[in-house]
Amino acid sequence: MTRKQYFIIILILGSLATISPFSIDMYLPGFPAIASDLKTTIAQVQLSLTAYLVGISVGQLLYGPLLDRYGRKNPLYAGLFIYILTSLACAYTESIDSFILMRFLQAIGGCVGMVAAQALVRDIFPVNKTAQAFSLLTLVIAVSPMVAPTVGGYVTAAFGWHAVFVILAVITALIMLGVYFALPEGRQPDASISLKPKAVLKNFVLVLKQEQFLLYTLAGGIATAAPFAYIAGSADVFMNIYNVSEQEYGWIFAFLAFAMIGSTQLNHVILNRFKSEQVINFTLFYQTAVGILLVVGTYYGWFSKLALIGLLFIFLTGQGLLNPNATALSLAPFTKNTGSAAALLGSFRMAMGGLMSAAVSVLHTGTALPMVSVMAGCSVVGLLLLLLGKRTIRFRASRRAVEEGTSVLISTGRER
Repeated sequence: MTRKQYFIIILILGSLATISPFSIDMYLPGFPAIASDLKTTIAQVQLSLTAYLVGISVGQLLYGPLLDRYGRKNPLYAGLFIYILTSLACAYTESIDSFILMRFLQAIGGCVGMVAAQALVRDIFPVNKTAQAFSLLTLVIAVSPMVAPTVGGYVTAAFGWHAVFVILAVITALIMLGVYFALPEGRQPDASISLKPKAVLKNFVLVLKQEQFLLYTLAGGIATAAPFAYIAGSADVFMNIYNVSEQEYGWIFAFLAFAMIGSTQLNHVILNRFKSEQVINFTLFYQTAVGILLVVGTYYGWFSKLALIGLLFIFLTGQGLLNPNATALSLAPFTKNTGSAAALLGSFRMAMGGLMSAAVSVLHTGTALPMVSVMAGCSVVGLLLLLLGKRTIRFRASRRAVEEGTSVLISTGRER
């Protein structure tokens, strides 16, 4: 393909994948206003974020088999249409309970963009180019946290939080047009893939039996859940503890998002010299060290606002290195059932994200400690799983080699 086609495809795929990040980030500055209008608490509004992440987790499991069975575009159109309708419903809700429900349904629709984008990268690009494609995709995704909260802060201040969801609906309608006119079809429908529950579960089991997928999905999924703890807690930390305005919070969020953008670009260069496995190992070690420093420093009150922002920047830099490499390594073994694999990968990541955001809400103490503790915990657990998983895979591989060697010897002996 030409450079122009490559750019357009990455832009559209990135736009699809940014639907959910925009839905998560753009309304964050409106948390206090939503709590006030719906006569509830910040902690309850945070649960709408958890509901969205749970919806993404559930929805991706549904779309994976649909994308494999019916091709990429038809399920994509259906999900985006659901998203547009529920976004408008969010804008006009009058109670926190209905708002949380609509956020869940909004996620069910919008998550199709994440699954389809990952599956289409695997469809369109050769295996040796997927990590670089995912890096560019992550770059487009990483721009959204810079733009979304900043825009959301100004929109909320000028027009109220309801306008945020109207804008999200309009943006998604424009993305649908781009998908229709400029995005390749990707993998064709496969009538051999059954949508019966037993067959769907069988496909998921086949995916889960792939050791490389399981290793990098578990370790990478937990490690990449750390930003969701930051997202869930940052509005409360900066707006209520450090008393920043909605607009200033948007700029802080944008600055910290730049950490992921810069490292994503750096990852694109690093991959010319190092393997994805090496990048992931290094990143988890350094994030664990920074995470522990965040917890200790917050507990003892060492950090000013600027110091906290600086350490968060260093920590979040790792996400631009972890995300694309873990994704590429997870999906690399598959030529069939790619949609199901992408769905399981995305579902687990969002489930972990929902769990981490809920943990920040439940552990709310009026300090930054719950946020940074959960972030650090994600890195520590991710690193331990990676080290343990690699050791387990090497042990099983060596045992299989011994068993196969023994089998050959026995067979040879019988022949004699």
